[in-house]
Amino acid sequence: MDPNRTKIIACATVIEEMLPFLSVGISHEVLDFGLHLKPGNLKTRLQQVIDSSSENYETLLLGYGLCSMAVVGLKANCSTLVLPRVDDCIAIFLGSREAYRAQSRKAPGTYYLTKGWIEVADSPFDEYERLVEKYGVDRADRIMHVMLKNYTRLVYIDTGHADNQVYIDYARKNADRFHLEFEEVRGSNALIRKMLSGEWDEDFLVVPPGATISYLDFKTSASNSGDGLPLTTVPSTPD
Repeated sequence: MDPNRTKIIACATVIEEMLPFLSVGISHEVLDFGLHLKPGNLKTRLQQVIDSSSENYETLLLGYGLCSMAVVGLKANCSTLVLPRVDDCIAIFLGSREAYRAQSRKAPGTYYLTKGWIEVADSPFDEYERLVEKYGVDRADRIMHVMLKNYTRLVYIDTGHADNQVYIDYARKNADRFHLEFEEVRGSNALIRKMLSGEWDEDFLVVPPGATISYLDFKTSASNSGDGLPLTTVPSTPD
């Protein structure tokens, strides 16, 4: 992988974890985290950036998972697309799909926070302050009860930043305020390191120029696909 012929396209929360490991000369473009609120808008914006970048780079690394199907249908005409084979960025921050599944089994109703998520201020806990200003404490509390009714635990994923304590305190304070069990979980940069170093094993989709990302690419494996293709490779098909 040539850093000068590679570009990263990622949301603000994921690029936060990539920055310490970026090679000299590698280009990156950060997309607004708020695009996740409407996956159709995220898909459109991702395809626009892919189209504008494809002719200039051999490889485009996407700092996204399946993300509510937002990446399904994306393709690059002139570049190879590489992205983690995960449902969303929680698995990226925890280091693997298996680590995410383990946390989900432990407590399915878990809300996750990281330094990046707190900094972009796009969680129910930030919304609470706005609700208080607009409706008062009592009504804001009732709205938050509805918003968080399916959650029993708040987890802060420690991804190794030196200034973590202020973010841990923020997460703990909100867990106490909204009667959620608080837990701090050590994250892992394993997926990010492999992605940036070109170690694209079964944890990644490697999509050749002209091929389109499909939902099944995230759910099938070489062992049951019957086509003999490596798990990481999406076959190129004509339009």
